[in-house]
Amino acid sequence: MERLAVIVAGFGYRTGTALASCEAALALAQVGHPPVTALAAPDDKTALLAPLAERLGLALFAIPAAALTGVPTPTRSRPSFAARGTGSVAEAAALAAIGAGARLLAHRHISPDRSATCAIAQGPST
Repeated sequence: MERLAVIVAGFGYRTGTALASCEAALALAQVGHPPVTALAAPDDKTALLAPLAERLGLALFAIPAAALTGVPTPTRSRPSFAARGTGSVAEAAALAAIGAGARLLAHRHISPDRSATCAIAQGPST
């Protein structure tokens, strides 16, 4: 039997960001990668993504702030460190949603309006 990989799109975005910005960041991050199987964002930011997750038929993981703090990421954004204690909220959310064995497939991609970011991580096959 073929095993399915867990592929999570993690998001970071500013308060007041439109869902279209998150969708644009996701589209950029997905280029050349397999389809995502779930979405993830900080637990205080998931409300914006709920309609997207529902429309795509995907789970939406709400990542507690403590789970983001200190997650090592290739991106080293100063504002992200100041706000969340990690170099990229999108990368950290994707990695934290999967847990042990997660690896980034796509580093943080920024929406054209620069208000949302998306990164994609893959976990061990289930």
